[in-house]
Amino acid sequence: MHVNAVRAVGLFVGAGALVVAGGWLFGAAAGAQFGLALVVCAGVLVHLFGDTLALRAMRAHPVSEIEQPELYRIVRELATAARQPMPRLYLSRVRSPNAFATGRNPRRAAVCCTTGLLRTLNEDELRGVLAHELAHIRSHDTVISSVAATLTGLIAALTLVAFLLPLGESEETDMPDLLGGLLLAVLAPLAAVVVHCGVGRHREFRADEEAARLTGDPEALASALRKLEAGARTHPLPQKRPLFAAAHLMTTNPFPCGVGRLFSAHPPVAERVRRLRGLRHGWDLG
Repeated sequence: MHVNAVRAVGLFVGAGALVVAGGWLFGAAAGAQFGLALVVCAGVLVHLFGDTLALRAMRAHPVSEIEQPELYRIVRELATAARQPMPRLYLSRVRSPNAFATGRNPRRAAVCCTTGLLRTLNEDELRGVLAHELAHIRSHDTVISSVAATLTGLIAALTLVAFLLPLGESEETDMPDLLGGLLLAVLAPLAAVVVHCGVGRHREFRADEEAARLTGDPEALASALRKLEAGARTHPLPQKRPLFAAAHLMTTNPFPCGVGRLFSAHPPVAERVRRLRGLRHGWDLG
């Protein structure tokens, strides 16, 4: 928990410095002031809404136990076995099968599933995916993920600055378009770097292993990961700016192609499946 908290602070300070420096580069003192204002706003957003931005981006809504009794049963059983609080449950009406967890701490955590996930997986596979998300909550990965999601959204939003502020001295009509394209080319990879530096792919391997130990069935999670990868290709999420900020939270990469791939913080599914099968093999030998 303490390590993730330190990483979250370091990530925010580092990204904030880059935003201010970028503002100075494109708009001198005025640009730096605008960048600083954005950083302050981002700090407020992280504190107040960092754990809900991804839910808003996915247009998720809370579901009751009456609406999803099986989902509640599975999550409650897993949370009880893991000795952690029951998270709030959300549903996003998206065909692409996926899930994610968010929240500043386990007592404020939420797990969101897409309707595509519930339709695609059987109970054992669903149990594996939900155990994976509970593992992220238990390890406090959601703290830094919320910061990374907010900063990614902020940096991606900076591509609109050229259309809102007169950052250049030229009065040519094509200057905003030129600056907008330049900002997009520079800041999209920067936002991706924020995700990769802040999140790290090792957390997915760790969550996979913890989920397999919690359920006792690594093969079910491996099967679910393959189905999620196939489902993302068949029904990819639309490549929209708000969804890019939530991509690293997902169980698997929701953007199999296009610029959205930049924001993937996930190891290859084939490698995750190989490790899960190796875990099963080790248990059998033991």
